[in-house]
Amino acid sequence: MATFSRLIRAIVFDFDGLILDTEEPIYRSWLEVYQAYGEDLPFERWVQTVGSTNAGFHPQHHLEERLGQSLPKEVLDRRIGRRTEMILAQEVLPGVTRHLEEAKAMGLKLGVASSSTNEWVRGHLARLGILERFDCMRCRDDVANAKPEPDLYIAVLDCLGVPASEAFAIEDSPNGVLAAKRAGLRSVAIPNSITARLDLGQADVLLGSLADVTLAELLRKVSAAWPDD
Repeated sequence: MATFSRLIRAIVFDFDGLILDTEEPIYRSWLEVYQAYGEDLPFERWVQTVGSTNAGFHPQHHLEERLGQSLPKEVLDRRIGRRTEMILAQEVLPGVTRHLEEAKAMGLKLGVASSSTNEWVRGHLARLGILERFDCMRCRDDVANAKPEPDLYIAVLDCLGVPASEAFAIEDSPNGVLAAKRAGLRSVAIPNSITARLDLGQADVLLGSLADVTLAELLRKVSAAWPDD
């Protein structure tokens, strides 16, 4: 079997919930709105939206249907303010920065594939001081279809000039894992507080945190999970 340095030339990261925990603040900000109106936010429907823009559930529309009225602009503005406040209090998730540094030291290419917008992802990566660590980024405004379709991963691989057989994805949601697998990549799943209750069994490797392993250890796990033909 070839060494992992020949097998893997690139790593593609998801963003929301994987690099930065935006998932919990977004959920909590909507939960506060629902609670203020005495309504329940159905978690089983909410989690279908994680990692995708095509889940068919929109919390604002759902709540407005339950209430029979539109939500006031000040309520929506306050919700966005709370979301922003909670996200800005977050730091890069454990192990991410170390893995980026180790990947660069090994000469691996780095990409981001996100179902969020370019403005959202680029802005947060710049604020966190890690935007320049990535060689390529593709977001939902760059492709026809977001996750779980493979478009984002195909676009990133094309940008990096690396075939799917020589890369792997790191994801936090079933939608993301499915997108990566459909694009032909190996996948590592790291659930967050929102996705921990979901089935991530399609991933090739499942971890509790990137801080649990060195990059060399992770590369060995990924290579072992998908050996050479």
